[in-house]
Amino acid sequence: MTVTRYLPLIAAFTVLQAGAATIVSETVQRPEGPRHYLLAQPATPVAGKLPLVILLHGHAATANLTFGRGRIDDPAAAWLAVADREGLLVVAPDGSKGSDDKQGWNDCRADAPTNPKTDDVGFIAALIEQAVAQHHADPSRVYLSGASNGGGMVYRAAIELGPRLAAVAVSSMLMPAKSLCPLPKRAVPILVAHGTEDKIAPYAGGEVGHFLLTGRGSGLSAEESVKFWRELAQLPPTPAVTQVPHRDAADKTALVRYVWGSDPQGAQVEFLKMENAGHVQPSIAHRMSWLMSSILGQQNGDVEYADETWAFFKDKRAAP
Repeated sequence: MTVTRYLPLIAAFTVLQAGAATIVSETVQRPEGPRHYLLAQPATPVAGKLPLVILLHGHAATANLTFGRGRIDDPAAAWLAVADREGLLVVAPDGSKGSDDKQGWNDCRADAPTNPKTDDVGFIAALIEQAVAQHHADPSRVYLSGASNGGGMVYRAAIELGPRLAAVAVSSMLMPAKSLCPLPKRAVPILVAHGTEDKIAPYAGGEVGHFLLTGRGSGLSAEESVKFWRELAQLPPTPAVTQVPHRDAADKTALVRYVWGSDPQGAQVEFLKMENAGHVQPSIAHRMSWLMSSILGQQNGDVEYADETWAFFKDKRAAP
């Protein structure tokens, strides 16, 4: 697959300030038409090539929401502070509308008819090319993180773009039970976070969605999803286990970190088990409202998920 012919991109260009990073609105031309994304850059210029983190929103969400410019205080907005502190480029693209008129991603679920039909793997590849060509992104330090349907798209990208990705992260999403995609042939370092009380992508596997959200397919269990990537990486079955220190006694959730592979620069799989938590990333600074918690489930407050993810990403490089 080549994406070069779909460049140059139509760079755009409303510069906005949010958090600690500068946000630029841009567009890339794709066969289905222009695709929009937001690019966050460190407020203070950084010399040399910069790591690139691409964040994929969930079903019915947006790039604006990812960066905290919406009605929900999305935990992904914490990446703006990480971008400035660590000298990163962070991209938040918009998905496409599916048959339910909600924005999302064409992930691998064969039984999710409401997914869009766009070439989202090609879109992600074009984002990487643009960032390398125009924004000094380091092609050996490209990382992908997604939540819910965006996490499903991360699984697909790990299969089809694996050699270009240094590491990936998935929260609140399952490997598909019925897949459109071939089995991956190459292991990719991966962090998976999943709540045991997730009612949308159930921890034990099965139908994805709820009574108001249908046509969203089905998945393996969270633990089977992690096992799949651990076995592909040929890592031993026994992990290092850490109970994450609890910050608030009123918080009835808890985090347990499982890590397979002791070399942070090598093949490694991490599973962040969010006990009693729902379909939401943990965060200290970006908390779900009572209303959103009643829909998505309880949110853990013991770590900032963006910091946890960057700690997993930062030492990893794509193979030359």
